[in-house]
Amino acid sequence: MRIMTTLTERTRRDTATVDKILLALYDVISGPPGPRDYDRLRALFLPGARLIPAEPLTDNHVGGQVLDCEAFIEQIQPVLLAQPFYEREIARRTECFGPLVHVMSTYESRETPHGNPFVRGVNSIQLLHQDERWWVVTIMWSEESPTQPIPGRYLGLHALP
Repeated sequence: MRIMTTLTERTRRDTATVDKILLALYDVISGPPGPRDYDRLRALFLPGARLIPAEPLTDNHVGGQVLDCEAFIEQIQPVLLAQPFYEREIARRTECFGPLVHVMSTYESRETPHGNPFVRGVNSIQLLHQDERWWVVTIMWSEESPTQPIPGRYLGLHALP
């Protein structure tokens, strides 16, 4: 089934390439305490897309729980309203086949745009090219820990500035 939607110019720009959709994904959740552009976030996701954090997002969330975009927003909105959060991609490994792309996107999260990271992790992101744009289909992620360091293969190849 094809999904046809009316795209805003911003959505067209955000979803034109794999690089742009990943940049938009990180950009839309980053910022000082306050509201985010959740309509922009929603526009990145294929209807029915899933977000699966391996660890708990908040005190009210159980790690491994499968969320749709609305449930994800419901979980993170109170946190982002109350505190700064900046996340950026630091490295990427990409596999492609036709309209399918799988990205292992290594990230760092900070309280200021250029501050020290308080956590790092890896996003496993599945993308689909359909209707002349890219869609996020699934994001599953896990944080680095002393018992689960990020492997070098997710830090060195295609490291980003």
